[in-house]
Amino acid sequence: MKTLVIIILTAALFSILLIFLFSPEQKESIVVLHAGSLSIPFSKLEERFEEKYGIGVHREAAGSVATIKKVTELGKKADVVASADYTLIEDMMINESHKYADYCIQFAKNSMVIAYTHKSLYNEEINGSNWYEILARKDVKFGFSNPNKDPCGYRTMAVIQLAEIYYGNESIFDELIEKNTPIKSKEDNGSHVISIPESTALSSNSKIMIRDMEIDLMGALETGEIDYLFIYRSVASQHAPSGVKFIELPPEIDLSATEYKDVYGKVSITFYDGKTMRGKPIVYGVTIPSNAEHVDMAIKFLQMLLGEEGQQILRQEGQIPIVPAICDNKDLLPPALKPYVK
Repeated sequence: MKTLVIIILTAALFSILLIFLFSPEQKESIVVLHAGSLSIPFSKLEERFEEKYGIGVHREAAGSVATIKKVTELGKKADVVASADYTLIEDMMINESHKYADYCIQFAKNSMVIAYTHKSLYNEEINGSNWYEILARKDVKFGFSNPNKDPCGYRTMAVIQLAEIYYGNESIFDELIEKNTPIKSKEDNGSHVISIPESTALSSNSKIMIRDMEIDLMGALETGEIDYLFIYRSVASQHAPSGVKFIELPPEIDLSATEYKDVYGKVSITFYDGKTMRGKPIVYGVTIPSNAEHVDMAIKFLQMLLGEEGQQILRQEGQIPIVPAICDNKDLLPPALKPYVK
């Protein structure tokens, strides 16, 4: 009997060993680095991609500046990089001194809103005309992402400064930002220049909560730690099932409309390192970095993103796809992507 048991156990172990030795290798994965506001649509895209091609997708979400620096400064290999601001790819990855990519595809739009919940103080009073008065009240807390690390943060600064112009009220930026942070704004020949200090100087206080990525603040809003949050419309709408509502702002200040690009351009943001960025419509960008290890599959991922499947996902998740997508240096695109881009 013991001999029989030993034989059975030996055979079982041998079978397991054979399965282990001759089983297919773990499925290959592509690395996708993306802006935090793309987390939900890209998770849906990941599911479709893995189902269609049998290739895994390893995604990492972060503020767009931090996302790009993973490649340009930390040397991380990535197959796809997607930013909430396409000009960051152009400025940080496509330059003559260090070329980390050859092109940038503009694929989606968005707008800025102010999110809140039923827990937010004065939520029954706030509207598209009085929001800055509500946020200025002493007992109200609001949040935005770090302008040094995330486009949503510096876009928040632009929105608040543009509000001064739109509403004809020169105290809005001072009341909401300058009184509560070391961020400053000054007028220069009809334009407004906002100065952002180093990240170490930006700390949350009793009035304002600042985090590296805009989606990191959504939990604080939902639990009532803050009353209001400057956020992308797509992200706010994605959290509507959990009770998140939002105030839509006039197109003159919400950074959504290309016809107001000259108005948005009246505001510029200067960062602590001396770089300056002018206000402009919100446009997302994507590229395949020069160090991509799976270029063929990265192209297929972008084909799905830029095609009907990706467009449908973006619309479902509150974003407006650009159809066809735009690329200023289309000649450098892989041939398989050119039909999706103008």
